[in-house]
Amino acid sequence: MSEETLTPMMQQYQSVRRTLPGETLLLFRLGDFYEMFFEDAKTASAILNVALTKRGQVPMCGVPYHAAEGYLAKLVKAGKRVAICDQVGEPQPGKIVRRELTQVISPGTVSDLNLLDAKRNNYLAAIHAHGGRYGFAFVDTTTGEFRLTELPDLPALEDELARVTPAEVLVSDQASGAKEPLPELPVAVECDGYAFLPEQAGFTLREHFKVQSLDGFGCSGMAAAIGAAGAILHYLKHQMRRSVSHLVKLSVYSHSGFMTVDAASQANLELVASRGAKDMSLLHALDRTITPMGGRLLRDWILHPLREVAPLTARQGVIAALLGESFLLSSVREALRGIRDIERTIGRLSQAGGNARDLMALRCSLEQLPDLRAHLAALLGRDEQPLAAQIHAEIGEFPALVALLAGAVVEEPPVSVKEGGIFRDGHDATLDELRAACRDGKEWIAQLQQREIETTGIKSLKVRFTSVFGYFIEVTKANLASVPEHYIRKQTTVNGERFITPELKEMEGRILGADERSKALEYELFVALRERVLDELEALQRTAAAIAQLDVLASLAEVARLFGYCRPVLHDGLRLEIRDGRHPVLDQSLAEEKFVPNDVRLDGAEERLHIITGPNMAGKSTYIRQVALIVLMAQIGSYVPATAAEVGLVDRIFTRVGASDDLSRGQSTFMVEMNETANILNNATERSLVILDEIGRGTSTFDGLSIAWSVAEYLHDAVKARTLFATHYQELTELAMTRPGVRNFNVAVREWNDQIVFLRKIVPGGADQSYGIQVARLAGLPGAVVARAKEILANLEQSELNADGKPKLAEASPRVSRPRKRGGEEDGERPQMAFF
Repeated sequence: MSEETLTPMMQQYQSVRRTLPGETLLLFRLGDFYEMFFEDAKTASAILNVALTKRGQVPMCGVPYHAAEGYLAKLVKAGKRVAICDQVGEPQPGKIVRRELTQVISPGTVSDLNLLDAKRNNYLAAIHAHGGRYGFAFVDTTTGEFRLTELPDLPALEDELARVTPAEVLVSDQASGAKEPLPELPVAVECDGYAFLPEQAGFTLREHFKVQSLDGFGCSGMAAAIGAAGAILHYLKHQMRRSVSHLVKLSVYSHSGFMTVDAASQANLELVASRGAKDMSLLHALDRTITPMGGRLLRDWILHPLREVAPLTARQGVIAALLGESFLLSSVREALRGIRDIERTIGRLSQAGGNARDLMALRCSLEQLPDLRAHLAALLGRDEQPLAAQIHAEIGEFPALVALLAGAVVEEPPVSVKEGGIFRDGHDATLDELRAACRDGKEWIAQLQQREIETTGIKSLKVRFTSVFGYFIEVTKANLASVPEHYIRKQTTVNGERFITPELKEMEGRILGADERSKALEYELFVALRERVLDELEALQRTAAAIAQLDVLASLAEVARLFGYCRPVLHDGLRLEIRDGRHPVLDQSLAEEKFVPNDVRLDGAEERLHIITGPNMAGKSTYIRQVALIVLMAQIGSYVPATAAEVGLVDRIFTRVGASDDLSRGQSTFMVEMNETANILNNATERSLVILDEIGRGTSTFDGLSIAWSVAEYLHDAVKARTLFATHYQELTELAMTRPGVRNFNVAVREWNDQIVFLRKIVPGGADQSYGIQVARLAGLPGAVVARAKEILANLEQSELNADGKPKLAEASPRVSRPRKRGGEEDGERPQMAFF
């Protein structure tokens, strides 16, 4: 369709559309609807399930503007970028309404709190490969968090992506020709390639932060990371048209400063999400945070455990102090209940997306700070706590700002900032005068109605108002004969006539003029008040970060109090000893039976590798996972579910648990298992913790046993990592005869009337049998199948032959009450049964 054949409105639409990338959906305000046209309409109608219509030859669909929020959420969740074009001018006869882009929304830049998970960050990330390294940067536009790092290779980048889980990832539109491959990214968005160039990106960052050098941020020489961070700023400013004034800090973090938990281990341990419908993650078990800020920080701590003793003992010290003063712990948590999401509130205000309700939420939060600081001060008075002292110092009080907001904004302000009703009487003298004029005029209107009823004798006469016709006198058809001559007819309706008078018209001008000027002035006052709040931006961000940290520590203290956790001893050695350890998730959730605690002791030397045998469902997987989770909890500074614990800090936790296909890459269960095992053997160190469950079960018995044996030997001899190796291959227990650091353990089981009872206790020694057939009976296999399996097992175990030398595999034989040990069963524990 040519430009000449388009209507003026469609020409205006096209002029706006041309400024946006092709994949962006444009919502164009027309009256009470947001309309979409052409390909945008076809795409959106399918996602939103709304009717696709046509205006002439132009496909179109629309959604009501007052319900646009829900439709926006669907588009963003579908991974779409959406631009909003609103009416910014007043309608005038013969002229098209002026419209402008007011916001652009993408999955990584959502600012509406209703579209976000309060306790989860929403990150926009960027990747830039340069000089053989991968630069990785990410920002949460709702909180102002802005971080960057460099990673040595693609697996490290993939692990970091799994931890950060960005909603949107920027890559250069020239990345396809680069030497360094990029990972598969379903949320990738191509951005201007020049924005990633280290020189251009460095200029963008220096200009934004108003510095001559980036050395002060600690990123000197990090060309790849600078490229990623600069591209994020470029994208936000130029493509998303966002204010980035609240991004006042750029933080460099070192990959080596955290314990590494790769993507597979993160999923296997169910750190922040679980596979089932019920949330059985570690995050769910530990999260007693009260503020959204604390919830987000706890998630970050779990995904980024520390590797240094000093900051961990500082966190433990605050938890210990709170546990020692239960009244103060309760007081701190009570004060936190009155604090809203300060980070996202000031983030919305700084991006011109906030309203008066954000100001009220901020005021309510700031009013709690004096009490919170007083409780912290009382805690400091009882013990020397450097971390608590730091938190206390970083939490401000802002009395002047609280007084200003309390005196300015009404208790229940409206959502809109342009419709008035925000400020209290007495806040501004000019506003009070305009409001008085408006009120007086409306009182005059009410008196006019009564006066006209008395004058005309028309008892049903009404003085009404609409936004289209203004004020008018309405008279029903039955009373039209009584209408005075000085009434001027304005409109005919179904039930009567509408009239005006010169006197009414003059007062209408006064009222509407005062009302319009009042609303305009209130908006100006709101903008000025918002700017006053943002004068305290950096102090408010510091306060919010300190509150989040206190909330997490108080949450960990509360969990420790509720479930009887102990303070682990941390050091840089290799000794790992846990007495009466419990699985942190199952310990809270088991209802039908009490969780049975177990011990573990690994020292990297005499007890380096534990071979753990036992039947399905006995608890091997639960045991090895609980050890990994307890170590991880210790390395976020938490107390742990045990009576005593000593943890030599680990650099990485590796897991090989469960079985799954990777259909997208055409990889079988066994191939996935071998890939994960290869990753462990190639990257684990002496300081790592390795937990393995049923290595080799995805292939034939002899192949699987051979692989499992060789892997165990390599871990003991070459890697020397502290390892828990759960297996059904009981032959592996013979490793203890040839390897000094190998110890055998099994899960205790008792037989009673041909039934098995799981005792859930880890005891020294190898299991004498696997009880696979008994477990099959528990699962509900038909009795005939179970009986036949016993016969075949007896034949296999006894290796009986016929007279002609053929095996008696298919023949019946006397049942064997206790067959000798055997390995290689392929009835391994199902991942979803591992917790039972």
